[in-house]
Amino acid sequence: MGFPFHTLITPKRLRAHGLILAVCLWSVYMWNMATPGWFDRAGNLKGTDFLHFYTLGSLALAHRGADLYSLQAQPELAAQRVPAAAGIRYLPLYPPQLSIFFAPFARLSYPSALVLWLTLSALIYGLCCYAVWRACPNLQHHKTTVLILALAIPAFWHLIAWGQTSALALACFTLAFLALRSDREFLAGVALGCLIFKPQLGLAAAIVFLVTLRWKVIAGAMVSALGELIVAWLYYGLVPLRQWVRVLLDAPHLLPLLEPKPYQTHCLRTFWTMLVPWPSVSFALYIISAIVVSGLTVACWRSRLPLSLRYSALLISTVLLAPHLTVYDLVILAPAFLLLSDWIVGQPDQSATLYLKFLLYLAFAFPLLGPLARWTHFQLTVPVMAAVLYGIWKIAAKSLILGGTAPSAVR
Repeated sequence: MGFPFHTLITPKRLRAHGLILAVCLWSVYMWNMATPGWFDRAGNLKGTDFLHFYTLGSLALAHRGADLYSLQAQPELAAQRVPAAAGIRYLPLYPPQLSIFFAPFARLSYPSALVLWLTLSALIYGLCCYAVWRACPNLQHHKTTVLILALAIPAFWHLIAWGQTSALALACFTLAFLALRSDREFLAGVALGCLIFKPQLGLAAAIVFLVTLRWKVIAGAMVSALGELIVAWLYYGLVPLRQWVRVLLDAPHLLPLLEPKPYQTHCLRTFWTMLVPWPSVSFALYIISAIVVSGLTVACWRSRLPLSLRYSALLISTVLLAPHLTVYDLVILAPAFLLLSDWIVGQPDQSATLYLKFLLYLAFAFPLLGPLARWTHFQLTVPVMAAVLYGIWKIAAKSLILGGTAPSAVR
């Protein structure tokens, strides 16, 4: 007899576990931030990565496009705007248009800009979760549970703690889902194309929609991606865009600088890099596993599965295939948790969903254990997410064997 997981994963227990986790996470955050001055108790500048975006916005205000990729000019400007930031450096990899987005924030003092950005990020996250929840009929009677778990998801905590931009990526994926749900494929592509500011997050979508010949999605993505780059060109000229392309081409050599703490990453590439000490072997394993993940995801999209399962598979493969993905980017999985939970709750035979339910529970919690990979060199989240994707594919394969009764029209 195995452990009775069905007694562990009940709405009541999920609320209790989520509440404990949320209280612990946000209590730690408030305690860490409740210090006078610029630095938190861990010795990090408050807002952490937001300093980089604040500096980019300051460069945009001054129309200093030539300095967007200068490792010398940016730290100097950051120290001028935020004296406590002297000596802090960031690797400039973002496309030029992101600096224009943050220009209004740079008009404010750093503390005011940080509070505004964190508030906006939390609002975007909340609205995205609400919009997806509204599309989940089987979760309408679980408002409290959904709210508690939305606050407890570790990726959201990391998003706020790091002051990162992943809420914008979540908004892109949420809008794309809502557009696909309404059969507006071109608008879905427009939303996905906006991910050009984090191009690694568009890799899985590009593979899926190219292989499945969803030309409206592809066209929409090209229009919005080019639109963003044209804005940068009109504002700065071509020089920063050329510099950005050169930086992207040189990215493989910059990865040690980009990932000083690989245990904070959660994707196939760094999973194999940490686990296998030989670069050529780890890269080969990444390519092989990426092909398998891509194949499973494409198979799901070619099946008659409902959109909720197909889109969840896309989000999971987005995380796995991304060449670089840090823990705060896991916030894009919030819709997948909601959509998969909605599907599970709606199944008449709950015992048949126990496998997927347990994996979702682990995928939700395991980012908390990410730092263990610093010593074990084994990132637990990656095989669990791969197992969830495999579980979705098995549902698609089963529906095909049984005659394909899983209607794609079910939204």
